[in-house]
Amino acid sequence: MADVVIIMGSASDAEKVAPCMEVLERLAIPFEVTVSSAHRTAERTARLVAEKEASGCKVFICAAGMAAHLAGAVAARTICPVLGIPISGTALAGFDALLSTVQMPPGYPVGTLALDKAGARNAAWMAAQILALANPTLAEKIRNARAAMQEDVEAQALKIASQYSGK
Repeated sequence: MADVVIIMGSASDAEKVAPCMEVLERLAIPFEVTVSSAHRTAERTARLVAEKEASGCKVFICAAGMAAHLAGAVAARTICPVLGIPISGTALAGFDALLSTVQMPPGYPVGTLALDKAGARNAAWMAAQILALANPTLAEKIRNARAAMQEDVEAQALKIASQYSGK
């Protein structure tokens, strides 16, 4: 059973979505990844949402570019949280995907993250925070990861200060 299901609009999105999977793996969150298009495989998308929700999925993460209707199509079919990762790749540099993902009608929200790899990474962290509401062990993993990030910044600050102070 996967707690998180990642649906990409195209296999070509995999490189930009990879940081999402890396964070989920790091936090030991069970997930599945697949490809489905809101337009080209609308029935597959609807079927996937129903099947994955019935099997225990708690959060959907959708990555799509161009018209980027995938997250909205999923949100229309579930009450589980849906997180959208807009993917760049057109002459509009992802701005089209960002606007399509963020502009949802009332009652069908999509938590929209940043474009591409930064958004993918934060989609995983957001999914983890949602799951941590009912999972104290996961909440502690998130706290520990943040503490490690803080320690890394402190170490970087000391290194920079020692290299450049007084010069």
